[in-house]
Amino acid sequence: MKKYKVIVNGVEYEVEIELVADDGKAASPSPAPAQAAPAPAAAPSGGDTVKAPLAGTVTTVNVKAGDAVKKGQILMILESMKMENEIICPHDGTVSSVPVNAGASVEAGDALCAIGR
Repeated sequence: MKKYKVIVNGVEYEVEIELVADDGKAASPSPAPAQAAPAPAAAPSGGDTVKAPLAGTVTTVNVKAGDAVKKGQILMILESMKMENEIICPHDGTVSSVPVNAGASVEAGDALCAIGR
């Protein structure tokens, strides 16, 4: 039996795992082949990344690469749990990239756009 520490949603758990053969008896463990973790989605280049605060669907995109934006401007609308959430520009700058389109599903932390100063 092996002990592992697992973190789920920021909470650490200690788990014990025992390898069991098809007949229900404990089997001697054989090393599993190592699998590479999937590569994270590429963040937009150039500037500060504006990330999705929660999972949802992008319903409206108000900016495109090259647009000048002001602090407090609404960059896009993210619908989650039947509520529309305004994604607000954190500072004045120029939009360097917008990797999402209207209708895109995003997870919390996904890059929505990049804004250079």
